[in-house]
This record gives sequence, C-alpha cells and structure tokens, in this order.
Amino acid sequence: MKVIRDIHQMQRLSEDLRKKGKTLAFVPTLGALHEGHFSLIHRARKKGDMVILSIFLNPIQFSDPMDLKNYPKSMRRDLHQAQNHHVDIVFCPSEKQMYSKDFSTYIVEENLSKDLCGQSRPGHFRGVTTVVAKLFNIVKPHIALFGQKDAQQAIIIQRMVRDLSWDIEIKVASILRDRDGLAYSSRNIHLSPEEREQALALNEALFLAKIMAKGGEKNSSKIIQKIKKVIRAKPLAKVDYVEIVDAQTLEKVKTIEGKVLIALAIYIGKTRLIDNLII
Repeated sequence: MKVIRDIHQMQRLSEDLRKKGKTLAFVPTLGALHEGHFSLIHRARKKGDMVILSIFLNPIQFSDPMDLKNYPKSMRRDLHQAQNHHVDIVFCPSEKQMYSKDFSTYIVEENLSKDLCGQSRPGHFRGVTTVVAKLFNIVKPHIALFGQKDAQQAIIIQRMVRDLSWDIEIKVASILRDRDGLAYSSRNIHLSPEEREQALALNEALFLAKIMAKGGEKNSSKIIQKIKKVIRAKPLAKVDYVEIVDAQTLEKVKTIEGKVLIALAIYIGKTRLIDNLII
C-alpha cells in the first residue's frame, strides 16, 4: 500500500495509472474509519483495478469549531485498517497542502443544499463540494463511492458531477448498520452506553415510518409526527429535523407519491446523528 501526502505526486501517479489502462475507484473519507467505510472499500475493489482512499479531515465543512475539534482522529489506526482491507493507495494530505493561506475559490451547489443539513449546518455543503471537487482533480478517479447514510451529500455530489460535466461515475452504497440497528458513523464513538441505547430510536422510528407508508399512509405530516414521538420518548434525544422529501429534488412533499427520502438529524446528548430511509 502506498501512502501519499503530496498533491502533485498523487496527480502524477493517477495519470500514470490511467495511461496504463487502470480503472481508478475512489473512496473519500474524513478518517476515523469504520465498517461503513470498509464496505465502500470492498465495493470499490469490485469496481476498479486500483482502490484509492483519501483521509482528510476537511476543516471548511465544519461550521462549528468545536465539532471539528471533537471529531475523532486516528490516522495510525486508519492506515493500518486501510492496509488490512487491501487499499492500494491512501492519499492523506495536510490542511496546508489542500488550502493555501489565500485560498478563495469554492464550489457551491445552490438548490439541493438549502434544506435538511444545509439549513442546520450553514456552509457545510460548500465545504463538501469544494473538497470533493479538489479531490476529484487530484485523484482523477473513474468511479467514486459514497454512502447513503449521507444521502443529501451523495445527491449533491451527483448533481455537481452532472452540472460540471465530469466524467466520473458516482456510486451510492446502502446504509450499513451495526447488529443493534444503529447506522455506522465515526461519531458513534462519542456515545456513552446509555446514549447508544437511546440512539437506536433513529432506526426504530424509520422502521415504523416504513410500516406506515407500506400500510397506505400517504400523509407526510402524520409520519413525521410518529417519528418525532418515538424520538422524543428518549430523554437524551433532541430533534434537529425530520423531513420527508422527494428522493431526487429534495423538495418537501406533503403527500407521498413516488420515491421519497425520509431524513432525520437527532442529537443524542451532545452527539449529532443522521439517518434516513428511501421508500
């Protein structure tokens, strides 16, 4: 496994691999790798000749400095895990490498990023689209893989790639859950045993929402009310948002018709967790 920290070295290597006819499959991450990331790596192995993983804790997608400070960091462990999961190349640049002191160019998606996490985390998606655009220009992948847990992010990146006419195939993998049903997340490490138990309400609420929808309930408001009731029954839980939106446009829907995304962001203690379901 090669570990590369220099942007120009990564670009040259990617160019050489492409000239040799290799298909590059790319998994971008913030680090603190977990089973969800490993599933993306394994899927990338099936899609490409070379698996490239990036580990970069992107500061410009954090609107809250304390959130950035508290985000789990484990570079040594991450590199060990990457090697165990047969990653070919790890790109882990420094903040200085990625953002010069006078950095002033950003990529902004202006429609899909307005609501959901875009509303509760101002500037978040500007940071996401900018860093992903930079990584795409550095790594030069044929295929890039993202997880459905960050559904809004994946949809925004798909739109960015389409709008900017990049020749990159975006694959979105289903949410991977632990045995107790909690979606894998780097933030789960912050949960105490009691908080983790109460965090299971996210999956429980989504499951009940799915049952309601399959049973014929079309009124979004009634399903949202049920989800909030389940969440609020947990003393440590606080609702950030619960929304039902069109699965492509992310526009709120009053009546469920066609494919929709049920998305929620919940604080369990001080830890903000997101989860979702497409029905």
